[in-house]
Amino acid sequence: MDMSVVDIPEATAVEAFSALKDAKNAILVDVRTRAEWSFVGLPDLSEIGAEPILTEWQTFPTMAINADFGEALERAVPDKTTAVYFLCRSGVRSLAAAREMSARGYKHVFNVADGFEGPADDQGHRSNISGWRAAGLPWRQS
Repeated sequence: MDMSVVDIPEATAVEAFSALKDAKNAILVDVRTRAEWSFVGLPDLSEIGAEPILTEWQTFPTMAINADFGEALERAVPDKTTAVYFLCRSGVRSLAAAREMSARGYKHVFNVADGFEGPADDQGHRSNISGWRAAGLPWRQS
C-alpha cells in the first residue's frame, strides 16, 4: 500500500487536546526525537491523567526512519480501534507516522497538523503562530 496517498484526518492541537480530555481511550503519540523532547519540551497531559507515548518516527541525529516504529507502537497500543493522535514539530513527521499506522490497520488515526511548535514565521522561528505551545496547552520542559 502506498502510504503517501492515505487520507488522514487532521486536528489542531486544541482539537486533539479536547479529544484526549473527552475520550478516555484516546492516546497522544509524540513522534519527535529524543533531542526535541529534552530540549524543546513535551505535552503535559497530567491534568487529564494521561501521558503521551514517546516514539521517534526518525532518530536523531541521522533522522533515519525508525525501523521499529510500527512494532513499538503496536506493542504500546494493541487495540487498533483506539483513537490515536500523532504529534511532531509541525505536522509532517506525524502525518507519515499516522499513515504507517493506518496501513497497519489502526482505524482512528489523526494528524495534529499544527504540531508542537507550528510552522516557522517570516524569520524562520517557530513561535506563537500555531501549535501546542502557541495555543497555551499544557507542556513541560526538562
